[in-house]
Amino acid sequence: EKFKTLKNEGNDFVKNGKYEEAVNKYSECMKLNNEECTIYTNRALCYLKLYKYEEAKQDCDHVLQIEDSNIKAFYRRALAYKGLQVRKKNMAGI
Repeated sequence: EKFKTLKNEGNDFVKNGKYEEAVNKYSECMKLNNEECTIYTNRALCYLKLYKYEEAKQDCDHVLQIEDSNIKAFYRRALAYKGLQVRKKNMAGI
Protein backbone atom coordinates (compact mmCIF):
# COMPACT_ATOMS: atom_id res chain seq x y z
CA GLU A 1 0.00 0.00 0.00
CA LYS A 2 2.79 2.41 0.92
CA PHE A 3 4.52 1.33 -2.28
CA LYS A 4 1.49 2.30 -4.38
CA THR A 5 1.22 5.67 -2.63
CA LEU A 6 4.90 6.45 -3.22
CA LYS A 7 4.64 5.38 -6.85
CA ASN A 8 1.60 7.61 -7.41
CA GLU A 9 3.34 10.54 -5.71
CA GLY A 10 6.33 9.97 -7.99
CA ASN A 11 4.07 9.89 -11.05
CA ASP A 12 2.44 13.15 -9.97
CA PHE A 13 5.84 14.79 -9.62
CA VAL A 14 6.73 13.65 -13.15
CA LYS A 15 3.50 15.15 -14.52
CA ASN A 16 4.47 18.44 -12.88
CA GLY A 17 8.03 18.33 -14.18
CA LYS A 18 9.51 17.81 -10.70
CA TYR A 19 11.97 15.10 -11.68
CA GLU A 20 14.31 15.30 -8.66
CA GLU A 21 11.36 14.77 -6.31
CA ALA A 22 10.07 11.93 -8.47
CA VAL A 23 13.48 10.21 -8.37
CA ASN A 24 13.34 10.34 -4.56
CA LYS A 25 9.86 8.77 -4.48
CA TYR A 26 10.81 6.01 -6.93
CA SER A 27 13.99 5.31 -4.95
CA GLU A 28 11.87 4.92 -1.80
CA CYS A 29 9.63 2.50 -3.71
CA MET A 30 12.66 0.40 -4.58
CA LYS A 31 13.47 -0.06 -0.90
CA LEU A 32 10.02 -1.65 -0.51
CA ASN A 33 10.06 -3.67 -3.74
CA ASN A 34 13.07 -3.80 -6.06
CA GLU A 35 11.49 -6.25 -8.52
CA GLU A 36 8.92 -3.79 -9.90
CA CYS A 37 10.23 -2.86 -13.36
CA THR A 38 8.00 0.16 -13.92
CA ILE A 39 9.66 1.97 -11.01
CA TYR A 40 13.03 1.61 -12.72
CA THR A 41 11.80 2.71 -16.14
CA ASN A 42 9.99 5.66 -14.53
CA ARG A 43 13.12 6.66 -12.64
CA ALA A 44 15.15 6.26 -15.83
CA LEU A 45 12.82 8.73 -17.52
CA CYS A 46 13.46 11.23 -14.71
CA TYR A 47 17.21 10.71 -14.99
CA LEU A 48 17.01 11.38 -18.74
CA LYS A 49 15.15 14.63 -18.06
CA LEU A 50 17.88 15.55 -15.56
CA TYR A 51 20.65 14.67 -18.06
CA LYS A 52 21.84 11.88 -15.76
CA TYR A 53 22.41 9.44 -18.59
CA GLU A 54 24.65 6.98 -16.76
CA GLU A 55 22.05 6.54 -13.99
CA ALA A 56 19.28 6.14 -16.57
CA LYS A 57 21.29 3.48 -18.38
CA GLN A 58 21.88 1.57 -15.13
CA ASP A 59 18.16 1.53 -14.29
CA CYS A 60 17.35 0.25 -17.78
CA ASP A 61 20.09 -2.39 -17.58
CA HIS A 62 18.56 -3.57 -14.31
CA VAL A 63 15.09 -3.88 -15.85
CA LEU A 64 16.43 -5.78 -18.86
CA GLN A 65 18.12 -8.31 -16.57
CA ILE A 66 14.72 -9.06 -15.03
CA GLU A 67 12.55 -8.59 -18.13
CA ASP A 68 14.59 -8.89 -21.32
CA SER A 69 11.79 -7.71 -23.61
CA ASN A 70 10.81 -4.51 -21.79
CA ILE A 71 10.34 -1.99 -24.63
CA LYS A 72 10.44 1.09 -22.38
CA ALA A 73 13.75 -0.03 -20.91
CA PHE A 74 15.24 -0.60 -24.38
CA TYR A 75 14.00 2.76 -25.62
CA ARG A 76 15.14 4.74 -22.59
CA ARG A 77 18.49 2.98 -22.55
CA ALA A 78 18.95 3.99 -26.18
CA LEU A 79 18.19 7.61 -25.22
CA ALA A 80 20.70 7.35 -22.39
CA TYR A 81 23.38 6.05 -24.76
CA LYS A 82 22.58 8.85 -27.16
CA GLY A 83 22.91 11.40 -24.35
CA LEU A 84 26.23 9.92 -23.29
CA GLN A 85 27.52 10.06 -26.89
CA VAL A 86 26.49 13.70 -27.28
CA ARG A 87 28.13 14.57 -23.98
CA LYS A 88 31.32 12.78 -25.01
CA LYS A 89 31.36 14.66 -28.32
CA ASN A 90 30.81 17.99 -26.57
CA MET A 91 33.60 17.28 -24.11
CA ALA A 92 35.96 16.44 -26.98
CA GLY A 93 35.09 19.72 -28.66
CA ILE A 94 36.06 21.83 -25.65
